[in-house]
Amino acid sequence: MPAPCSLPLPLALLSMWALCCLASELPPDTPKIQLRLAGAKRKHNEGRVEVYYNGEWGTVCDDDFSIHAAHVVCRELGYLEAKSWSPSSKYGRGEGRIWLDNVHCTGQEASLALCPSNGFGVSDCKHTEDVGVACSEKRIPGFRFLSSLNNNVESLPIQVEEVRIRAILAAQRRRIPVTEGYVEVKDGGKWRQICNEEWTLMNSRVICGMFGFPGEKRHNPRVYKIYAQRRKISYWGHSVNCTGNEAHLSACRLGNTLPRKGNNSCPQGTPTVVSCIPGRAFAPTPLTGFRKAYRPEQPLVRLRGGAMVGEGRVEVLKNGQWGTICDDNWNIRAASVVCRELGFGSAKEAVAGGRMGQGMGPVHMNEVECSGFEKSITECFFNRDSTGCSHEEDAGVRCTVPAMGFHQRLRLSGGRNPFEGRVEVLAERNGSLVWGTVCSDGWGTLEAMVVCRQLGLGYASHAFQETWYWPGDVTADDVVMSGVRCSGTEMSLSHCLHHGQHLNCPRGGGRFSAGVSCTETAPDLVLNPQVVEHTTYLEDRPMFMLQCAYEENCLSSTANAGRSDSYRRLLRFSSQIHNNGQSDFRPKNGHHSWIWHECHRHFHSMEVFTHYDLLRPNGSKVAEGHKASFCLEDSECDEGIDKRYVCANFGQQGISVGCWDTYRHDIDCQWIDVTDVAPGDYILQVVINPNYEVAESDYSNNIMKCRCRYDGYRIWTYNCHIGGSLSSETEDTFPGLLTNQVSYR
Repeated sequence: MPAPCSLPLPLALLSMWALCCLASELPPDTPKIQLRLAGAKRKHNEGRVEVYYNGEWGTVCDDDFSIHAAHVVCRELGYLEAKSWSPSSKYGRGEGRIWLDNVHCTGQEASLALCPSNGFGVSDCKHTEDVGVACSEKRIPGFRFLSSLNNNVESLPIQVEEVRIRAILAAQRRRIPVTEGYVEVKDGGKWRQICNEEWTLMNSRVICGMFGFPGEKRHNPRVYKIYAQRRKISYWGHSVNCTGNEAHLSACRLGNTLPRKGNNSCPQGTPTVVSCIPGRAFAPTPLTGFRKAYRPEQPLVRLRGGAMVGEGRVEVLKNGQWGTICDDNWNIRAASVVCRELGFGSAKEAVAGGRMGQGMGPVHMNEVECSGFEKSITECFFNRDSTGCSHEEDAGVRCTVPAMGFHQRLRLSGGRNPFEGRVEVLAERNGSLVWGTVCSDGWGTLEAMVVCRQLGLGYASHAFQETWYWPGDVTADDVVMSGVRCSGTEMSLSHCLHHGQHLNCPRGGGRFSAGVSCTETAPDLVLNPQVVEHTTYLEDRPMFMLQCAYEENCLSSTANAGRSDSYRRLLRFSSQIHNNGQSDFRPKNGHHSWIWHECHRHFHSMEVFTHYDLLRPNGSKVAEGHKASFCLEDSECDEGIDKRYVCANFGQQGISVGCWDTYRHDIDCQWIDVTDVAPGDYILQVVINPNYEVAESDYSNNIMKCRCRYDGYRIWTYNCHIGGSLSSETEDTFPGLLTNQVSYR
């Protein structure tokens, strides 16, 4: 009869199996090994598999390695399961011996040493074949670190279930986020304190980074010493040895082993306390005072295109122009420098491959290498001569942000899945907290974006002003929030403008409450400014050739009194609109609700797709135009991407990721009627998706501006650029636009 731990079990029971088998004794003849994840990591829970055996660290060859072996590795490290494994030294080449080759695991083994292989040290591989794994974020409940070696292994990774900062002082317990308190680890299902005898500021730096704080500070130890003398302390049996540039405690190494004897295991010290410095956007506030909106204030580095606060494509400012970073050598250490620079904690993930959307400007940095202690990513070493990176390789980050508890004050109710439903908020009424609905008057995409971000559900795909088809909690039908207006960058719906105690909602709640549907990806439309600049010209066109355009209101109001033999002067140009996001751009309305225009004989899927404006230097408007999306399609695509949307035969409309739609200069309404405009200097402004009808990952790049000079006969267009692509000092050459609204909702 086989041993209990070798029985095949379904994946759902693996955690219980792991709890049983990892806590049990291994067979006495099992080789003594320890594991760690090393190399150029993108996350703290992934890396090159390294094995400590016979006093030496070595690697594992990828020959015959499988996801079953990856499961064994991850569970031996205390993770619930493996997500994936990678051959061919994805995390860099290791050094020393290649301890294991041709490993065959069933997935049920309690240690990698129990999997059949060629034997330790028997291998025909090179380090170009070193295997790596990516483990789940979740730890095994009740997992306890058990060293199978008699001696303490230098640089052994830390393996615990959870880590927390527990506020001790009354003043700290009342504040959000928690910035100061005991450092506690969950080991074997129990929370334990860490003795501070060997604790360093570098350890504190790592702990603070794990919880979303960019730095650490000193605290008053006297009050904590008094507290510890009055309480029973349960110390963890190990000390911690961090260098300070780790993104997570599990990347630090164990220090000395301490005897577990309660208070006596730390005779010269007390429980470790950390005090962290929060970023400006997360300054501690009283429990009820969520008032501060998220406004990044960083002149050299910014994040774009991310759904959540603290994530996005990394862009740096160089020579007055924003550009991206190539993902060559991009790792979690460099990503952590970006995160701390922006006021967050250490990085959860270094994102590669343009997965946060692609930029449009130059690629400023490549092959970035950081020590982890730089104040800015611009201080890190990078290859100034390296070229050839495309925006398909744009680097991004996901940063750790402080636990603010915003997600607990909002919920979606009645939807078919967790990503949709009626919006219900927790509000104070008559001294108690009650759930209620949000008035849908004026509810739109920007408000829905904030809801999805607050709940950690990504981007908004739709905003709903009627939710009768989503029966929510009947006890939460009453409206508790009205007049909501968001900019789209807020961390919480309560940060948006809204009515106070005096609500105003004519239609009431219930079936007319606000609702949302969320999605993990979103499109991102960006206009190519060079195409506009190179194709701008003037044309005098007779009215009798503009009848269809006149019917679609594409001419200025003075055309109403014009004779059929009169002329209109048109400022014409081409528009090339790229989708650099993560999902296809589709019209808000389905095919059944598109509007047929008989004169042009085409469907309008969006009545206002772009705004064209001619502005004075002070921002006031002198002429305008607009373009309906009469045919959203993939005109051209990047190499290797097939066109999906073609308008021929009234097909589906949209713009695929990696494709662009071109509106040529010679089609109707692709102009601004400047017949009545006097000669002078102007600004040409183009805004895509101006009414935010379709959710995008980044609205800041939907606006394009050019300088124009018109002498009454000719027009010159120059300095065309996307909004937000230049430094604020350069943008000051466009006075009036910084405060000018893109559109009116």
